[in-house]
Amino acid sequence: MAGGKIMYTTAVMQRPQRVLVYFLALTLGAVWIFLSGGKTDRPLRAAPQAGFAAPEFVLQTLEGEEYSLSKLKGSAVLVNLWATWCPPCRAEMPAIERVYREYKSRGFIALAVNATYQDDPAQLAPFIREYGLTFPVLLDLSGGTGAAYELRALPSSFFINRDGVIEEVVIGGPMSEALLRARVERLLE
Repeated sequence: MAGGKIMYTTAVMQRPQRVLVYFLALTLGAVWIFLSGGKTDRPLRAAPQAGFAAPEFVLQTLEGEEYSLSKLKGSAVLVNLWATWCPPCRAEMPAIERVYREYKSRGFIALAVNATYQDDPAQLAPFIREYGLTFPVLLDLSGGTGAAYELRALPSSFFINRDGVIEEVVIGGPMSEALLRARVERLLE
């Protein structure tokens, strides 16, 4: 019996310790959830996904005109990453141009960010003329913007609201004019 009492006493002594450990773990977990789950005044971290601030970039056109995404706050923006050799990119450019012309007076801007680091820069001017593009065509010479937007496929399009937050991401294409129109109208609401 003495052996039985020792086992019983050991088990009883361990139970309060286990309860204390569980209580502390639950308390710390609740505190962690409370502290990390609240709203903060910190801006959203730039990430190439819906609900996050669009990653900043400063790029130039062929003519040397500079565009900064942060300076376009207040406008609804489409950032379209593309290349001249990409068939879906070529196919969606006329639709982007038509939608741009229709909505630019309401605060919409389309930015065609050419993946120049993997494209032939000599093809850009003829491409712009052939398609009659009037929106800014920007040069991503180093691939930095493609990296910031985690470019995986061309074309990739980012619909950015007036606050600089990505509303929707469309990977691949070509996007139809109806899709473009619906997304732009939602951004402009």
